[in-house]
Amino acid sequence: MDMPFDAMSDVSDEALLVLYANGDRAAARALTVRLTPRVLGYATRVLADAAEAEDVAQEAMLRLWRIAPEWRQGEAKVSTWLYRVVANLCTDRLRRRRSAPLEEAEEPVDEARDAARQMQDAARARALSDALASLPERQREAVVLRHLEGMSNPEIAEVMDVSVEAVESLTARGKRALAARLAAQKDALGYEDD
Repeated sequence: MDMPFDAMSDVSDEALLVLYANGDRAAARALTVRLTPRVLGYATRVLADAAEAEDVAQEAMLRLWRIAPEWRQGEAKVSTWLYRVVANLCTDRLRRRRSAPLEEAEEPVDEARDAARQMQDAARARALSDALASLPERQREAVVLRHLEGMSNPEIAEVMDVSVEAVESLTARGKRALAARLAAQKDALGYEDD
């Protein structure tokens, strides 16, 4: 018998995956609602293309459902495994389109802000997206996972299949490169000296 959907908010990702593997559809819905927005956001930041990010997120979730029957609790976190799949799928797509220019992702408009603020926010988001896109792939992955997805260095190391020290180095170099790329735009983006 399926557990009620709202009763699953306190159930771990790993337990939900095992429940799904045993036929609990509510567990699949709960896990999908919990993880899809996170992996979609990550893929969008890495790829700077909403449509491609949706494809990656869907493929990653399909792979999660396929491995559910073989999932062994305690070996890895579901979210870490899923982020690694998304990272690999994004890397594959970036490699395929290297010769093609990156398209700018449209930012949603916040109706509560005035037009000037909306334009400034969009310019800031574009500048960050462009600066992230200019980083080497591994630095971009590390910076996005750490500072936009909020993952810890050990989690990132597991996702990227590198050491924690490598994550620290990639993140530090990526942050320095971002700061250098964005420094010239500081006034134009409306940031004042602190």
